[in-house]
This record gives sequence, C-alpha cells and structure tokens, in this order.
Amino acid sequence: MFLISSAYAQTAAPASSSPFDGGFLFMMIPLFAVMYFVTIRPQMKRAKEQKALIAGVVKGDEIVTVGGVVGRVSKLGETFVHIETGGNVELQIQRSAIVQILPKGTMK
Repeated sequence: MFLISSAYAQTAAPASSSPFDGGFLFMMIPLFAVMYFVTIRPQMKRAKEQKALIAGVVKGDEIVTVGGVVGRVSKLGETFVHIETGGNVELQIQRSAIVQILPKGTMK
C-alpha cells in the first residue's frame, strides 16, 4: 500500500444528447462550402466548357484528340467525327474524344 496510491472515483462528464449539437453542425457547414467551391464547382465548369467545345466543332476545324492525334475534321455525325490525319488516312472518333480545337493552319 505504500507505493500504490488509492484510486478515487471521479464524476463522469455529462453525455452529449445528440451528435449534431451546435459545435459539430457549425463545423460541417463551412466544410461542405469549401468542398463545393474547391472540387464540385470547378469540375462542373470544366464539363460545361468541354460540352460547348464539342458542340462548336465544324467541318474544317483542326483538332486534338484524347490520344494526342491531330487531324482536320472532314465529316460530322451525331456521335462520331471523321478526321483526316494526313497521307490519305481518315479516322472515325467519338465527339467526346475531342480535347482541343487548334488555330487554323497549325496542321500542315
């Protein structure tokens, strides 16, 4: 008993009534706001720009595909585009594979 001190019972902290008390809720609202402005909003903006880019493709445009292929649009379809890549080679690609429209005269 000389080296061991006596343990006294301590009063327990009062239990929280709900996990959604004021402190937790006030922490989660700014967290969701930051997540929206950092991840969701820029992604929606990029998707909108990509959709406008694909809708604006016309015959004769010089484009770059997802795979890095550069070509000139020869035919347009509802979901597919035919591009000439040079040397009498014509590829059929999906419209969604278009990444960028190049300035005229880039491809020679």
